[in-house]
Amino acid sequence: METLKDKIQELEKEEIIKALRECGWVMARAARRLGITERMIAYKIDKYGIRTKEVRWAGHDADRQIYKR
Repeated sequence: METLKDKIQELEKEEIIKALRECGWVMARAARRLGITERMIAYKIDKYGIRTKEVRWAGHDADRQIYKR
């Protein structure tokens, strides 16, 4: 069973991936879209281990599972 904290982190990760995809992986634009600083988005990208492949496949649940930690 997932905890509320796990669910919130997954949602945050999904929103970051979505913003990065929509902004062509330009962190500054994605950060502005999310209302956070570039430093914060960089921290969260590192924290969640987000990679370009995840951004490319974020719309495909089956494929995304391959790249999850």
